[in-house]
Amino acid sequence: MNAPATSVLLRGVLLYGEGPETDVLITGEEIVGIGSDLDADGAEIVDARGQILLPGFVDMHTHLREPGREDTETIESGSAAAALGGYTAVFAMANTDPVADSVVVTDHVWRRGQEVGLVDVHPVGAITVGLKGKQLAEMATMAAGIGRVKMFSDDGHCVDDPLIMRRALEYSSSLGVLIAQHAEEPRLTVGAVAHEGPTAARLGLAGWPRAAEESIVARDALLARDAGARVHICHASTAGTVELMKWARGQGISITAEVTPHHLLLDDSRLETYDAINKVNPPLREKSDVDALRKGLADGVIDCVATDHAPHAEQDKCCEFSIARPGMLGLETALAIIVDTMVTPGLLDWRGVARVMSERPAQIVGLSDQGRPIEVGEIANLTLVDPNASWTVSGKKLASVAHNTPFEDMTFSSKVTTTVLRGQITVRGGVVANRAGE
Repeated sequence: MNAPATSVLLRGVLLYGEGPETDVLITGEEIVGIGSDLDADGAEIVDARGQILLPGFVDMHTHLREPGREDTETIESGSAAAALGGYTAVFAMANTDPVADSVVVTDHVWRRGQEVGLVDVHPVGAITVGLKGKQLAEMATMAAGIGRVKMFSDDGHCVDDPLIMRRALEYSSSLGVLIAQHAEEPRLTVGAVAHEGPTAARLGLAGWPRAAEESIVARDALLARDAGARVHICHASTAGTVELMKWARGQGISITAEVTPHHLLLDDSRLETYDAINKVNPPLREKSDVDALRKGLADGVIDCVATDHAPHAEQDKCCEFSIARPGMLGLETALAIIVDTMVTPGLLDWRGVARVMSERPAQIVGLSDQGRPIEVGEIANLTLVDPNASWTVSGKKLASVAHNTPFEDMTFSSKVTTTVLRGQITVRGGVVANRAGE
């Protein structure tokens, strides 16, 4: 990557989508000036008139597949996808091969992310050894390593043993780290591949009941209460989970939750074609769930957006629905989907977008340098969005190694144009900076 300019001048931006247009001057890693007609000798000028400036996005839930499945994604390709999506920090889930259940793996993920340098890649440590739910992993060792692991999750697998989960929560409280739960009671989802409802019944697909998620959410809320710990719910997908979050918050329980862009946009009617590109865990639900999730996010009951970016090889998706791997790409399309599902209908304004995609995730995980206000003296982790940039999704044109997007050929109305990580432009004009001119 070329050495960054000493200064960067963002010309004519709208802070949080609000007028009037203003200039933002960055020197080194910091914002040093905000105002009209700013100038700086030798600064790299980005003409961004009419574009919206937001804090850089933070993704609490992404799968970068390295080590082990570099045929589907690498830390380099995933970092490029993240930067193109406006992200300045991502959390890489532990279900790699080998599993990130030791400091050797988590430190490798951190170092590799730093070498690539497009986003801060924070490793997520496994809660249990091998994601098997039987024995706690060495959480303290991973938290003390170079990667400074801040969040632990067996995502892809639920920690279904209540005693193991209780011990994990108690241990996390003493370490000051976050436990993130994949809420799925496995005894209720044996063989399940689709949301349990009329669509699955008509298509002959084994049903996945809402109660599989909701029972774990309720249980873990109570366990967190008794342990005096924090628990985070990954990829909330049902109206019942939204109601349980309201109840738990009302009890003073320290619980947070995320929702994915695909659960805000798509419902189980997409399964009519039996195309496994739409298979995901948890499954796409009914429209009533989609509506409840949107309202929950707008009201703050659901805290933030997380992509659950899950690359898969073509052979793992182009096969019989029942044996296809669940998951879909999400990093480059997340902002556009939030605009279409939340901003355009008036459920969120641009400050709300900053809250759910940057500020709240940074607060939940404890990133002191991310999700910060756009003010003089703050670290310049920033994202520029063109709210009038119509574009059509093509999986083969996305930065990820894999191409499994359910949004193929969909047209969206806004796009990230520029991303800045600690004062360094990582994406310029919709192109990763170190690939510009290629």
